[in-house]
Amino acid sequence: MTTEKMRIGILFGGRSGEHEVSLRSTRSVLEAIDYDKYIVSLIGITKNGKWITGAKCLDELERGGESVNLFSNCLILPYSSKNSLVHFDGNVNNNNLDIIDFENLDVIFPILHGTNGEDGSIQGLLEIADLPYVGSGVLGSSVGMDKILFKTVMESHVLPVVPSYSFNRSVYLRKSNEIVAGILDRLDLPVFIKPANLGSSVGISMANDKDELISGIDEACKWDRRILVERRVDAREIEVSVLGNDEPQVSVAGEIVSNSDFYDYEAKYVSSSAELIIPASITQNQLRSVQEMALEAYKAIDCSGMARVDFLLDNVSGDLWVNELNTIPGFTSISMYPKLWQASGVEFSELIDILIELALERKIQRDSVHRSFEVLH
Repeated sequence: MTTEKMRIGILFGGRSGEHEVSLRSTRSVLEAIDYDKYIVSLIGITKNGKWITGAKCLDELERGGESVNLFSNCLILPYSSKNSLVHFDGNVNNNNLDIIDFENLDVIFPILHGTNGEDGSIQGLLEIADLPYVGSGVLGSSVGMDKILFKTVMESHVLPVVPSYSFNRSVYLRKSNEIVAGILDRLDLPVFIKPANLGSSVGISMANDKDELISGIDEACKWDRRILVERRVDAREIEVSVLGNDEPQVSVAGEIVSNSDFYDYEAKYVSSSAELIIPASITQNQLRSVQEMALEAYKAIDCSGMARVDFLLDNVSGDLWVNELNTIPGFTSISMYPKLWQASGVEFSELIDILIELALERKIQRDSVHRSFEVLH
């Protein structure tokens, strides 16, 4: 007796500074997924926001998308039974789309890093389309993505975070001197300047003096309207992976050792100058604290499916700081998330199986809630 294969739609690319990281992650997932269990449909989003599909659309986006018009356009329809991915030729005649084809999709696997992919936007679309999807929902995704809001929630749960100062770009343009003075008054230099809603260290810089601070703010403002400035801590970077819905599990810990001042985009994906040490050389008490805080942070913002939680281990005091939580962690060949699970006994292909199962489990939970009620007279 043969079991029917499940149809998985992998959604990748996107209008984000992390577009290329998404392509690399997608390539790694395609190399690891079990094709005896799944039929894979590729759904690519160009840097201009065009949705395309086709067996070679990842190849095309990796080449820069010069021939993207040769691929079928597509969209996701809400409440369309199981025929959810629609191919069309892009022409609109008398307000009707010339539909070419439908595809039945059982689960969507978003591998979209950063803006419009990891911030709750695509999750909201998939909720409206009534599709199961891998990863956190709208709430967990949006809070995990926004570094400022995430720190606020961590503080409310009495989880330690590095001292910081945050502001909006529009206010900075009107009151730059006042904001710079406020930062220098509250935080000791050096500091990190970060766009609130980007990952992969895009747009992040370190400032050792006032001029570098102003320059770093200007750079961060190019990437986001909300800016976070954090005190630089002399610390080791420790990370763990979390997997699950209401009863999540946590992996062994890993450490990132970078030869640069911090683990920036180039160190992560270009120069390979950073070393990933698994397992991290920390005490059992430190490991226990990291794992417990990771699970608490995960539950605090209502994550599901997966996340990577990053910590700073202070070299001076030995204190642990919750740094960030990434709801769609990298899946590249050098990414911590799958490597940590591999070190914990879960191979990449099995990890993908579990994530798909968790997506279906959460869809059942969503469908179990009441969506209407009768008013009694």
